[in-house]
Amino acid sequence: MFLAVHRPDPIPYALMDIVETERTRHRRLREQGSHDRADLLAILRQGFVAHLGVVVDGVPMVVPTVYGLDPGGDTVYFHGSVASRSLVQAPETTICLTVTHVDGLVLARSVFEHGVNYRSAMIYGVPRPVTDEAEKLAGLRVLTEHITPGQWDYVRQPSRKELVATALLALSTVESSVKIRTGPPTDADGPDGELPVWAGVRPVAPVWGALVADPELAAGITVPEHLRGEPHLR
Repeated sequence: MFLAVHRPDPIPYALMDIVETERTRHRRLREQGSHDRADLLAILRQGFVAHLGVVVDGVPMVVPTVYGLDPGGDTVYFHGSVASRSLVQAPETTICLTVTHVDGLVLARSVFEHGVNYRSAMIYGVPRPVTDEAEKLAGLRVLTEHITPGQWDYVRQPSRKELVATALLALSTVESSVKIRTGPPTDADGPDGELPVWAGVRPVAPVWGALVADPELAAGITVPEHLRGEPHLR
């Protein structure tokens, strides 16, 4: 007689804690660190511009690039002609992709205690050049839909020539580091708390402006439904 062995269902990736590595260990301001993958995914889903740290021709560079997070949250796709150069020279080169949101200025009672409320994610890894045509199309769709949901099916999609000319990289989000600071200044309980100085937070929030039509837009073309109202990043 054989007994059935119950194997628990695998934990969804989005619910797994971030596993700390030597590179991602929080050494400073550890109280601001987070190992909650939900925090990582929230930061990535809310943004669309990352800063890519990479070494090119022996020189460190940090360049801005747009990115898209795949629905499962385990891969980031981004344009990377600069990073592609470094990968040609050193295929196993590790890069760092950083996304940061500034939520407020922390105005304390002393200059030393001033700070910033922020949410930041750093992703380390060796990016993978996307060369398969089907995956490149899928990755570009992820990137486009991440920035403007509904846009991929509305506009003309890339031609084969355009696909060849586009450098797309895929990076796993497994090795990540997250830090978050919220709240007021922390000097109220110290000697500076007695100073007659206003202290608090000046919130910062991004604001989308009204759509501005291309001056060469043909007459009769109206704003599509998916572009009306406030944008919602995924």
